[in-house]
Amino acid sequence: MRKIIVTEFTTLDGVVEAPGGNETPHPHGGWQFKFNHPETGKYKVDELASVDALLLGRTTYENFAAYWPTQTGAGFADPINRMPKYVVSGSLQKADWNNSHILRDITKDVPALKKSDGGDILVYGSATLVKGLLHHDLVDELRLMVFPVSIGGGLRIFDDHRELKKFELKYSRTINNGVIILEYQPIN
Repeated sequence: MRKIIVTEFTTLDGVVEAPGGNETPHPHGGWQFKFNHPETGKYKVDELASVDALLLGRTTYENFAAYWPTQTGAGFADPINRMPKYVVSGSLQKADWNNSHILRDITKDVPALKKSDGGDILVYGSATLVKGLLHHDLVDELRLMVFPVSIGGGLRIFDDHRELKKFELKYSRTINNGVIILEYQPIN
């Protein structure tokens, strides 16, 4: 069975919103760029190379589809443009980015995708989708790149639903710029 791997940039206070700067109008958008490091870049390229498909929420899909189709490069742009992309959305009418497919029902379509042929599936950002995946126990691995910054509020993948979710640490690494990479596996 294919694994769903969620990967997130997050602040110390758990915010995943606007790490790149223009995804939302958050007043502190772009917070992750202050911590660029070759090791974090290599980790992200290796992470993408280890999967066969992307699973995205509508907003992340629309942001990616507006940017990536015009980019080229063997490490990131070419693979992300080539691989299958699945977007979970009840409102998206069409998905024109190369090799994109719309999934309508998280509880039916995502489990079916996990049972389909192919390699693992990576979820970038997509906080609302990730909340749903976590709620329905559809996440097989959670990868967090924790940045040493607090931005005082914003969208988080864990909020006030008061659900108990347990995780086992698989891997951790500290980069000398203060970023910590954590890989967890849910314990069901």
